Amino acid sequence: MQEQRGSVKTAGKSWNLTHPLAVVLLAGLCNLLWGSAIPMINTGYRLFGIQSGQTATQILFAGCRFFLAGLFTIVFVSIGRCRVVLPKRGSWGNVARLAFVQTVTQYVFFYIGVANTQSVKGAIIQGLNAFMSMLIACWVFKTERMDARKWLGGVLGVLGVVLVNWDGSGLGGGMRLIGEGFLMISMLASAVSAGLIKQYGQKDDPVALSGCQFMLGGLVMIVCGLVAGGRLAQVSVAAVGVLVYLAMLSAVAYTLWAVLLRVNPVSRVAVFMFLQPVFGVLLSILLVDGTQNVPLARYGVALVSVCLSIAIINRSPEKAHA
Repeated sequence: MQEQRGSVKTAGKSWNLTHPLAVVLLAGLCNLLWGSAIPMINTGYRLFGIQSGQTATQILFAGCRFFLAGLFTIVFVSIGRCRVVLPKRGSWGNVARLAFVQTVTQYVFFYIGVANTQSVKGAIIQGLNAFMSMLIACWVFKTERMDARKWLGGVLGVLGVVLVNWDGSGLGGGMRLIGEGFLMISMLASAVSAGLIKQYGQKDDPVALSGCQFMLGGLVMIVCGLVAGGRLAQVSVAAVGVLVYLAMLSAVAYTLWAVLLRVNPVSRVAVFMFLQPVFGVLLSILLVDGTQNVPLARYGVALVSVCLSIAIINRSPEKAHA
């Protein structure tokens, strides 16, 4: 029987991942997991004794996370399908490109940026990911068209970033290149990788692509971190537990996201990314920052602005494409 458009076969069953309920549940789960990344990374830094200036160790930590994430993805899906799941023979160039953009570039800047940014701030800046993804889709991959509503959403998103970085004396004291700036570069790499996943996933298994690019990118980061002198010297059961959680987070979230992007329009999936800063801020306040010194009113306004930005951009009416 011919497989229906938008369905994915697993263990002999066909799952319709274009159904609204499936998109809501799976995209919501992805953003809940991503929202927990920043507070858990900061927790991992604390447990491993990694300081903000230890760039090589931060890269090593990130490399361990993503190598494990790729290993978990390939092993678990291979067990589920009762066969070894790998990309096609001619797809390893795509794997290498994805590894460079999605894992190495995105997360080298991400981990250094997180170490130099307050947790709540970083979570809200992540909310601009959807806006960047839309711009890349329009101007680079040309799968979307910019319109007035998208530009309005972009202005609101920029306003949110300005608000979250305003410290009363201007933006200079509230924003640093190595902190918030690196997070913005990371978000740009993430947006480019979304377009690549959509493109490459049409011809290859998105689960195999995600798993192998994580392993390759993680291995590159491990080698770079070790060569630069990075070491995970302060190891404990709790620290390893956080590392495993972060690896599982990436394995589950990015695999589900890649599958959703393969069978749905980018805008339909990306609209749920407005949940990510909501989850991220709440978890950051509860797990890391606390409420004592956090300007909740200003962060609240910034968060609303970013969420409105993402909602407006992704709910713009799209013309049908052949």
